This record gives sequence, structure tokens and C-alpha cells, in this order.
Amino acid sequence: MRTIKPIFLFADSQPLFWHTKEGLFINRLRTCIESDENRPAGELKAAYIGASNGDKQEYYDIFVSAMKQIDITDCRHIKIRPQEEDYKYLRTADVVMLAGGSIVKGWNAIRETDLQKRVVDCYHNGAVLVGISAGAIQLGLRGWKMSKKIPKDVFTTFQVVPALIDVHDEEDWIFLAHMVEYLGETNRGYGIPAGGGAVYHPDWSFEAVRHHLVEYFFVERQIKRSLIFPKQEGMPEED
Repeated sequence: MRTIKPIFLFADSQPLFWHTKEGLFINRLRTCIESDENRPAGELKAAYIGASNGDKQEYYDIFVSAMKQIDITDCRHIKIRPQEEDYKYLRTADVVMLAGGSIVKGWNAIRETDLQKRVVDCYHNGAVLVGISAGAIQLGLRGWKMSKKIPKDVFTTFQVVPALIDVHDEEDWIFLAHMVEYLGETNRGYGIPAGGGAVYHPDWSFEAVRHHLVEYFFVERQIKRSLIFPKQEGMPEED
């Protein structure tokens, strides 16, 4: 059985082209895949689900350019009405990216097909999941409509990441705090600022990418806020 991989959550597409001192950040996607000793031999494959942006070609082109940087050229655009060949491709994809756009429109489109189950299956079969903006939110516990009325506008999403995810709201993150309060004491929420990202690891830990994350959680029935900073050179390693 293939190993479960980290999930990459980005506020926007900037981290796909971000260079660190070690090189291109998304090389980590390829490293995750190649380190899996149980992966069948063959060319790496990447699937793109564009439901949240209405399958706009220009956004798929950005995805193809990003994958080309890490020498993944076998890419497929899984459109709003997938065919059997699309599902067949997903079963063997090494990377599955959920695009940004409208949280609710994208989720409604996914829910009307077999994609909800298929994406979760991809994760458990060892694919690296990547969510951009709305796609990052959908991979978490809940999505919401633009009017953001709780609980009226809140709906369940993929839930492969066991936390609430929000993006771009770096002014205050008040809605994220209210959502964590609404869901209750066992829940957490993470805010990802523009240009930044998070990596959710199989041990349930979260890593900040490029910029800090805002985390909301409960301590003794009180909601608390903290910051998670990206690892810097020279920082001590955690146990």
C-alpha cells in the first residue's frame, strides 16, 4: 500500500513558483512521491480539478506551468462533468490539485459528481493533494457562502484536513474564530495569508509555508489565538 502524503494548502498560486534557498519549494511534492517505495514505476501524473473557477483554461495553464518546473508533464484537466477516462486517470494520479475560485459553486459541482469520493480515495491511495484558495478551504472541515452567516451558510466539505481552513482574511480572521467557536472545543482553525501556505502532515501537525499561520484553538473552554511561523535556518528541531 502506498504511504499517506502531506497535504499542501495555499492561499493563492504564488507558492507554486516560490524559490527558497534550497530551490523551488514545490520540489517537495516530487520528493514526497519519489520517496514512496510502494509507488508503481512509471511517469508521474498530475490531475487538476477546476470546478471552483468554472474550468477556466488560463488557470489550468498556470497549473501545467507549475508542474513542468518539477518535470511532471503528464497532466490532465478534470472538468466539471468528468468522464470515465477522467476517473481512471485520477486513480493513478500522483498529484491532485483543487483550484481556487468560488467555494460554494465549486463544492456544488463536485458534489453533483463522483469527485467527492474519488478525491478522498486519491488521498488514501497515496496521492499528494494540493488546494489553492477555495480548494484549500474545501479540503478542510467546512466551506461557506459569501454572506458568511453561521450556521445558515456553512456546509460540510472533503474533511481530509481535520481543521477549518481560511485564506486571505489577514485583517482580523474574525470569521475563522467564530467558525471554530461554532464547531466546538475539539476543533482548530488555520488562517493562511496571501502568498503563503500550510502543509498538513499525516501526524496531524501543521507547518507554515513562506508566511506565518494564524491558529485558533480551545484551552479550558476559552478560544485562543497563536501564530505558527515558517521554519528558519538555525531554528531548533522539535522532538
